Amino acid sequence: MFPRPLTPLAAPNGAEPLGRALRRAPLGRARAGLGGPPLLLPSMLMFAVIVASSGLLLMIERGILAEMKPLPLHPPNREDAVWRGTIPRPGRLSLDAGDSDLQVRQDVRNRTLRAVCGQPGMPRDPWDLPVGQRRTLLRHILVSDRYRFLYCYVPKVACSNWKRVLKVLAGVLDNVDVRLKMDHRSDLVFLADLRPDEIRYRLQHYFKFLFVRDPLERLLSAYRNKFGEIREYQQRYGVEIVKRYRAGAGPSPAGDDVTFPEFLRYLADEDPERMNEHWMPVYHLCQPCAVRYDFVGSYERLEADANQVLEWVRAPPHVRFPARQAWYRPASPESLHYHLCSAPRALLQDVLPKYILDFSLFAYPLPNVTREACHQ
Repeated sequence: MFPRPLTPLAAPNGAEPLGRALRRAPLGRARAGLGGPPLLLPSMLMFAVIVASSGLLLMIERGILAEMKPLPLHPPNREDAVWRGTIPRPGRLSLDAGDSDLQVRQDVRNRTLRAVCGQPGMPRDPWDLPVGQRRTLLRHILVSDRYRFLYCYVPKVACSNWKRVLKVLAGVLDNVDVRLKMDHRSDLVFLADLRPDEIRYRLQHYFKFLFVRDPLERLLSAYRNKFGEIREYQQRYGVEIVKRYRAGAGPSPAGDDVTFPEFLRYLADEDPERMNEHWMPVYHLCQPCAVRYDFVGSYERLEADANQVLEWVRAPPHVRFPARQAWYRPASPESLHYHLCSAPRALLQDVLPKYILDFSLFAYPLPNVTREACHQ
């Protein structure tokens, strides 16, 4: 489990606690009044706190001024996360001289989680959240009572394969290689299906985990999949995006040719708490302050981290995490670099604050979109 929060940073004299300010402050470019100074985005307020916690400054500098490829995330020590003595102690992660960046990211993640979640007014359990946020969280946490774990699923971070694993563990599927269209609701138990006392018991006693991915890679993956392949999303979102952001679009666009910059413009105008789950920030989906996750796995080392989780929860030896299909082509760093460099920098400045907690809490570098980097 993550280390206990540090002693909360004191708010300046006369200032309200950070958590309360985050819930109260408006989104977007709202102003205090006509001609008044612009109010900081809630995520930018949080970002200021994270930067002040020292370790992140190094990561940001490296992410902006140097080309950093995402490195795997893995907890250096789970001695504090042994689940009621029933999970084998994985021991301390050994790092060689070439893993210094990995160690920096682990330190940053733990430091920022303590700094952010320890702030006055920040949620300490799901019942500290507003009703809408709590509903979103509980609808995204899957339950295995047989193996006593909770998994917060994040769309576009291998959640379909994890749901397949849960169905195998529940005896609904024979194995993870069964070829069928995934039903994302049936034969699955969500925390939202349970009574409050049942929820509290499982949050206290079950092993809890989630998997994360570079925030912009996840957005690009959602864009390519939903607007390039799924007619329902083209009609539900694509048509409106084209009407709203494309000059001369006409009254009846098909919605199947949304550009990545148009998608980013749409995200810049959206309230993160009301976004579709496929591009909602992980922070809002899984609430890592309200739920103390025992493990945060990484998409960059998906198979290894997933099979480690299966070992920790004592899944049967024949149950393994599904291998990536040969035909699947995930969003590559090169493709992401191309799309980001093709987007207006001012637009990126509007979108990035909405995902700044995902970058910082889970130790992903901010993108390098300087002119020099984009012309290499």
